[in-house]
Amino acid sequence: MAAAVIAMSAPGTVFAQQSCGSDSPELGLPEGFCAVVVVESAARPRHVAVRRNGDVYAALRGGREAGGGILALRDTTGDGQADIIERFGDERGGTGVALHQEYLYFGRDDAVLRYRLTPQELLPSGESEAVVSGLPADGSHAAKSIAINGDGSLFVNIGSRSNSCQEEDRGTRSPGIDPCTELANRAGIWRFDANRLGQTLEDGERWATGLRNTVALAVDPSDGQPYGVVHGRDQLRQSWGFSDESSAEKPSEEFHRIERGRKYSWPYCYHDPTVGRLVTAPEYGGDGSDSRRCEGLTEPLIAFPAHWAPNALVFYEGDAFPDPYRNGAFIAFHGSWNRAPLPQEGYNVVFAPFEDGQPNLERLRGRLRGGRSGTSHRPAPPNRVGGGAGRFPLHHGRSRWHYLARLQTLTRGS
Repeated sequence: MAAAVIAMSAPGTVFAQQSCGSDSPELGLPEGFCAVVVVESAARPRHVAVRRNGDVYAALRGGREAGGGILALRDTTGDGQADIIERFGDERGGTGVALHQEYLYFGRDDAVLRYRLTPQELLPSGESEAVVSGLPADGSHAAKSIAINGDGSLFVNIGSRSNSCQEEDRGTRSPGIDPCTELANRAGIWRFDANRLGQTLEDGERWATGLRNTVALAVDPSDGQPYGVVHGRDQLRQSWGFSDESSAEKPSEEFHRIERGRKYSWPYCYHDPTVGRLVTAPEYGGDGSDSRRCEGLTEPLIAFPAHWAPNALVFYEGDAFPDPYRNGAFIAFHGSWNRAPLPQEGYNVVFAPFEDGQPNLERLRGRLRGGRSGTSHRPAPPNRVGGGAGRFPLHHGRSRWHYLARLQTLTRGS
């Protein structure tokens, strides 16, 4: 299986603008864009953060004979390719990474750590400090994506332990636990204080609940509010006898503004794209059309196709990209196994334009596609977008190597 990440730079980040040259990665890109390989062999990168001086930090997932920790990259020659490549942190893998004040934050499966960064130095000046520890990481969905807003609110995704809160996880026609006990400490977004050390789950606030696994998590820089795109539930065919087509096309991947105190759909309901609304899950007596368990649950702002697997979200604040790709958010999808036996889909990056604080569905477009054949490259999560360039790690599914690529607008003569 392949994996990948997208990340883009903060406003004011200093980049030289280069021609992409003839060795650009084989990505399907819209007119006016090109890509440069920044580094190869980037052992299973996940989320990425970019410092204002252009330094790049990528969380490494680890496993499969690849270590975890953080990859640190610097380009000293201005050609867009990293010539200083370092790695630090423990061997345990992680997903989330974010910059706040003078610190780099790292979302490990069971904790959020931070490292103090020194101006002009690529590597941290000391050991890690535990901001939050003891987070639940058993069962499914252990990855901790993180996002930090300007007032120091640290938002952490704590994914569900199971697929759909059944008495027997992923069992055939196993009923749902009612009420779902997982919601007490899983399947939601928790808020912590980014400036305080030594916190545990009990110190955090359950900001929102009913979000199965929000790997794609970001804050809107205009108001500091979190948004997320949620991995929807699996196996409607295997568990409940849905047809191959229905199981492949349901449920939608839900894009939400994650508001304080709100309840979202999991596990009692899911968004059905064929009827355009939430319907009751079969584990809770749903017949595919009724919505009796969905009262008071939040409908998505955007319903993306099923099993695309959203792995990252980033808001674009810059003005260097063409007009159709400004004032909105990029979502990176890495594709899923759960459309089988139908063809797999979702190996792409989509831009969702915003207007007056809401997605403009009429302008929604998905032109940044990963891989010519659909599955040769799989994008994963984006980070802060601004300026004229973005970076995204990719795992090439055939040769099983990873690289970090830079997306930019074309320069004259390229």
